[in-house]
Amino acid sequence: MLAKRIVPCLDIKDGQTVKGTNFVNLRQAGDPVELGQAYSLQGADELVYLDITASHEGRKTFTDLVRRIAATINIPFTVGGGINELSDVDRLLNAGADKVSINSAALRRPELIDEIASHFGSQVCVVAIDAKETEAGWHCYLNGGRIPTERGLFDWAREANNRGAGEILFTSMNHDGVKTGFANEALARLADEVSIPVIASGGAGTMEHFRDAFIQGKADAALAASVFHFGEIGIPELKSYLCTQGINVRK
Repeated sequence: MLAKRIVPCLDIKDGQTVKGTNFVNLRQAGDPVELGQAYSLQGADELVYLDITASHEGRKTFTDLVRRIAATINIPFTVGGGINELSDVDRLLNAGADKVSINSAALRRPELIDEIASHFGSQVCVVAIDAKETEAGWHCYLNGGRIPTERGLFDWAREANNRGAGEILFTSMNHDGVKTGFANEALARLADEVSIPVIASGGAGTMEHFRDAFIQGKADAALAASVFHFGEIGIPELKSYLCTQGINVRK
């Protein structure tokens, strides 16, 4: 069985790491380069950096910051926010990113997934999905959770898979920042319906929540922010705990 991955996520606004609850009420969490370096040393498997206001503000992602990150850390990292065309992907990969995460742009123009996969390889293309569960089911949102769409989570994930995405990064907006556990039922269904890895995001509060995401939710990786940023869970301790639960993680 492939090792499960632990992935700290750094949401970037105005050059600083921030974290909120249910996508609002942001607070400062530190310098993104220093945090990334610390997570790399602690044993994180990968990092995700998201410029959380790039799409909403209509600007390109932080190329200079990506260069600084690449010069400092030695683990793979994904960059997202404001990526709309192949030239954006080329710029970020040349700056040192290993993968790009696309969300709003892919929903608006799904062909972007095909283009990235064919030009750079599927392994570069992470399709991030921000979705909220309502009485009508799970629906996808644009622009950092600001704009609802008619697209259903599972239908869109299958399409992204078929178009050549390398991974799905699913964030439950209902669970984001509230630390009550991941959306394991939806995660498990996603894992059954797509053939590519699924990254769980939204809801980590305890080490048990990571265990449940891997076992109940069948996730390939678990992403979290505030529990790492604010020292509530240490990555070495988390990996040791997961080993005791019979979950294969990289040491």
